[in-house]
Order: sequence, then structure tokens, then C-alpha cells
Amino acid sequence: MDIRQIVIALNETKGVGWRTINQLESYLGEAAQLAAADIPSFLAQRLPPKQAAIVKEELQLGAALEKRLESYRRMQIRIVTKWDEAYPEQLKQSSRPPWVLYAMGRSELLNCMSIAIVGTRTPTAYGKKAAATIAEDLARLGIAVISGLARGIDSSAHAAALPHPGGTIAVLGHSMEYVYPGENKVLFQQIAREGLLISEFPLGTPPHPGLFPQRNRIIASLSLGTLVVEAALKSGSLITADLALEESRDVFAVPGPISSPKSAGTHALIQQGAKLVTSFRDILDEYSERLNFPSLAVGSSSEADSSLQQNVLSDEERRILNLISVEPVTVDELYQKAETNFGHLHTILLSLLMKKKIVQIAGSSYVLS
Repeated sequence: MDIRQIVIALNETKGVGWRTINQLESYLGEAAQLAAADIPSFLAQRLPPKQAAIVKEELQLGAALEKRLESYRRMQIRIVTKWDEAYPEQLKQSSRPPWVLYAMGRSELLNCMSIAIVGTRTPTAYGKKAAATIAEDLARLGIAVISGLARGIDSSAHAAALPHPGGTIAVLGHSMEYVYPGENKVLFQQIAREGLLISEFPLGTPPHPGLFPQRNRIIASLSLGTLVVEAALKSGSLITADLALEESRDVFAVPGPISSPKSAGTHALIQQGAKLVTSFRDILDEYSERLNFPSLAVGSSSEADSSLQQNVLSDEERRILNLISVEPVTVDELYQKAETNFGHLHTILLSLLMKKKIVQIAGSSYVLS
């Protein structure tokens, strides 16, 4: 039994949470060398009494674990652990990365460049339009839009980004068999088919208010930055923004009418140093050097597009471009040929998309433009 199987089994054990697994991390390699029947006792001896009793009595290994894993296979849920190559680099760099992620849909999005968009559950028409417009523009360029599938701003951002190349990632505060809120059932199903649903919670974990802050830390950590669109002064969206700052991620905010209480929180963020955003260009401008394209903050859309087309390619971009032809090539095929990590590959692909050298088509495939 390897480390990932042990961690999955621990994560599936009722009463065992992130902190318990964290306490055991240094012993997991040793445990993997033991017979399955000996692992629960070995781990229990290295925990405080309360956690030890739970692990020893309830840890499911062997046939019991296989039965559990079959449920995930049947639901087409992929399990990604911290030891897997597909695990997101952004989360590895966070202070409290989830040990296990359950993923349904386009799991390649886990290592794409992504921006979180969050906000109030009761937005104005202005807020919904702002969230949808920015989400759509980002996703058109191949940037994944992350949110929490809540009603309001979250739903607007997901729905707008979903049909486009970057797609959308919904981070759940419960396990995959639940849909919350119920009104988002159709959107939930669409994201499962065309985007990506992720959760750190095993099957059998219903929605609970105490779980949503844990969900928010993944939203903040998985993205390069978090954009807040309409939030009151006391808002869960501001908690997500605080989590982003704690993880050294960028925070952006859309301004609103000075008389609107729904924009009081975003105005406070701007006063505290968050970047004011009026279009997707204000976000991309923060990453222009990293992505090797010109600043987009100034000038019309047509001027920006022209500038991108004329921009000289880097050596890395030329190398990846040489792997793409008029015949579709998938991101997995490019990864095998490119000899680089997923995160860096997606950054290069995004830059090539913006410079109009390649086009992304269905199935996460690319062709020359």
C-alpha cells in the first residue's frame, strides 16, 4: 500500500481531518512499508489519544477502501492527492493544501492559469453584468475562472466562463453527491460535463456552514488572484480576499456606486490596496511580464489585439509552437512532448493564444491559427 492510498483512506475516515493527517505526514512513508492490517495501529500510536482511537477503530484499508473507491469510479470522480503529478502547483505553495481533491470533469484545469471571482449572493444587475463580462473575457483567453457555486456573483461568473476555452472550476463546500444551493442543479451538471467540480470532502459530507471557509481557502489558493464583485462590509467574499492576501495572492475589486451598500466592501478593499478593476485588461496587466505580452491596461481592444499579434515570441514559446500544427493536439500530448510542468505549459499556451498564434478547440486541443 502506497502513501497516496493511506492518505485517501485517512481522508475517508470519519473524524479524521486535515490536522490529523498533517500530524502523521512524517510517518506515512514508514506506514506504507507495513502490511495493511498493521497500518492503523502504527499510525494510532503516533497520535493523541482521541485521534488515535478514531484512526485505530475506523481507518478503512484493503477491501473496505476498494469498495469506497469503486463508488468514486462509478460516479466518474477522479481522486488527486498531494503526491500525484496532477496536483495543482498553486495549492502546493499554500500554507494548508488539501491532502486529497475529488475532481469531476476537466481535471486538466487544475494546473491552468486561473482567477477567482467572488461576491454577494444577492447582486444588483450591475454586479451580475460585471462578473459575467470579466469572467467571459478571461475564459475566452484560456484563463480558468474559479468560484464557489453559490447563488449570485459566483453563479454569474461560472455560467459566463463555462462555454469558453478557459472554462470554470467550482469549489464545493460539501461532497459531490450534493447540490447546494438546489437552484444551481442545472449549472452544477453543466460544470460537471464541461468544466470542473472539485472538493476536499469525501462522499457523505453534506453542506454545513462550518465547511464553507475551508472551501474558500481553496478558491483563494488555487488562483493567481481573487476578484471581488459587490460585497457588503461584512461579507464572506471579504474573507476569501483576506485568505488570498495571506497566501500572497493578488486581490482585485470592481468599484460600484458610492451609495450602494453592496459595494461598500469592494470600496474598502480598494482603499486598503486592492487593484481597482474595470475590465479583464486590468487583471492581465498584473501578469504581463510573467506571460511575456504587452500591458493591456491602456488602449482599445483592437489596439491591444494588434500589439499582441506583433509581439515577438520567446524561445520557450517558439519551442511549444513547433509542437503544434494544423492537426489538433491535446494538452496531454503537448505535456508529454514539452518536457515541462503543467503550470508552465499552460502559461505558454495562454501567451500563444493571446498573441493569436494558436487556437483552442473542443477537448482541450490546440491548432495553429
